[in-house]
Amino acid sequence: MAESAQIILASASPRRRELLQQIGITSRVQAVDIDESRNPDEPVIAFVERLAMDKAQRGFDSLKNDEDLPVLGSDTIVEIEGTVLGKPEDREHAKEILMLLSGRVHQVHTSVAIVTGESKLIDTSSTHVHFKTLEADEIDSYIDTGEADDKAGAYAIQGIAAQFVKNINGSYSGVMGLPLYETVKLLKQCGIRPLELVVHKIKNNKE
Repeated sequence: MAESAQIILASASPRRRELLQQIGITSRVQAVDIDESRNPDEPVIAFVERLAMDKAQRGFDSLKNDEDLPVLGSDTIVEIEGTVLGKPEDREHAKEILMLLSGRVHQVHTSVAIVTGESKLIDTSSTHVHFKTLEADEIDSYIDTGEADDKAGAYAIQGIAAQFVKNINGSYSGVMGLPLYETVKLLKQCGIRPLELVVHKIKNNKE
């Protein structure tokens, strides 16, 4: 029998769903579509937090009246020296982004928001990521894998691009797309304690 979901995930990202599963949270996906344009002069943190909250709110608003699960939304933005790097428009754009990241430190900001009938909660993780200097043929080969096509900053730290990362200072799961420390902190405020759920499941499996 399928496990009951503890939350609604307002995202179609398989990575976010997998990260939730990693901490014992079963989610039901409610993909949403929002305007992800940045407002003029909008600070980067305010931007990523607004997108995460808009996703959670849109997911909550789309639920039926009899559903009572928290709705989680999240968004990730890559920034380098004040410039926001979104998903590449095409592979030539991906190449330009990777050349910009080469040999430098950039920031990955991921906000997580939860909306319930009683509250709206949000927290943000910011991580510094240091890329090695990339050779031109490395960039070309990486782009040919297709991994960069739909990733903010044109790379996936949990994938092939892991070999480009010299070090990170912050949340690895946040760079992947969902900072688990912040997520658990918010879930606890909603009465959901992931570690207790895992222990309960283990005990049930042994019986």
